[in-house]
Amino acid sequence: MQLLDGKSLSKKIELTIADEVKEFKVSSGVVPGLAVMLVGQDPASAAYVGMKKKACDRVGFYSVTHEMPEDISQETIENTISMMNNNPSIDGILIQLPLPPQIDETKILELVAPNKDVDGFHPFNVGRLTTGLDGFVPCTPLGVMELFKEYDIDLKGKNCVVVGASNIVGKPMAALLLNADATVEICHIFTDDLKKHTLDADILLVGVGAINLITDDMVKQDVIIIDIGINRADNGKLVGDVDFKNVSNKCSYITPVPGGVGPMTIAMLLKNTLKAAKAHAKSRI
Repeated sequence: MQLLDGKSLSKKIELTIADEVKEFKVSSGVVPGLAVMLVGQDPASAAYVGMKKKACDRVGFYSVTHEMPEDISQETIENTISMMNNNPSIDGILIQLPLPPQIDETKILELVAPNKDVDGFHPFNVGRLTTGLDGFVPCTPLGVMELFKEYDIDLKGKNCVVVGASNIVGKPMAALLLNADATVEICHIFTDDLKKHTLDADILLVGVGAINLITDDMVKQDVIIIDIGINRADNGKLVGDVDFKNVSNKCSYITPVPGGVGPMTIAMLLKNTLKAAKAHAKSRI
């Protein structure tokens, strides 16, 4: 069993991005900029936004966080997004999810300019991903693909089972795997007999937010497991969706939680923002 070390890989990617940012600043005179919108006081969201801010500082980005109260109006958020869309200092816009119930989340995500949609949630970028065209890809699935690349894991023809069908992780993950010539199956809350499907997986990718959803009797020998879930156990520790202690004994590769997919998500956000900044600078020439 070998760990897929996202923590180490993310640091390596950050160093590369920091060097690219220095060169980009010299050649273009532009500092890449990321704007984050945080609505409400959810501790997990606030902590995640704080981590993104520190990552931006490490690689030399300009970053700003728009913190808004829980009872904010739809109109106020829409006006703020319009302001960010029109601000030439901002290359990437990130809306921290979830949003409060009074806010139309779909409309908000659609308001973000596609060329600043570094989270890859806009329908324009979703469509480009689905059809195999270049665009912005959601950061967590993109980070998983970087892990496969780093560890020379060939996806072509592999049976890949994705557990979880969210727009943020499951669906784009499946699209990326399909684009890499894998054979892809998606399981979700209405899937009958999950074990029947997971036992066939050469590569199992799980991201639903359920502690110990995947147990050792649900996977075959030498399976590759990508645990995208992150949950806080009763003892306060962060754990994934896979029973790591027992399942890891059957794996050829597995991501730890924490230290696997999580750090890669932030690294890909930085990568997408730099990509956006370079495209914006090129369009101004």
